[in-house]
Amino acid sequence: MTLQELIDANPDADTFRFGDSEALCNEILALVRSGQKTATCEAMEVYEGDDVMPRVGRRDIALNWDGTPAVMLETVEVTQRKFSEMDEEFVAAQGEFRDLGHWRKGYTAYFKRNGLFKPHMMLMCERFRLIEDYA
Repeated sequence: MTLQELIDANPDADTFRFGDSEALCNEILALVRSGQKTATCEAMEVYEGDDVMPRVGRRDIALNWDGTPAVMLETVEVTQRKFSEMDEEFVAAQGEFRDLGHWRKGYTAYFKRNGLFKPHMMLMCERFRLIEDYA
């Protein structure tokens, strides 16, 4: 299916890319496909613009870096917490970090690269399940 066909069939779906580089996007998609990654987070500040916040039950399309459909995910939980309140359990569900310290280092760098980092910033924390893999 083309991206347009998927959007037409799922009009409530949002499209997005994981990460901020092709390498990171590919790494994260591999973790999603393997079942290791069932959660993610983003700065709440992102949702003050045009980005649509996830909601439970909605299915969204994660894209490959080139904009083609990669996977469809269904949101199963959305919570908010401060960056400083992240815990080991949620970090483990994200799949790509050894522990909370590794998560803090990685996400501090990610948010700094994107001009969003603040020590007490609010995060949108989402749990999801893989619905379909378009690979």
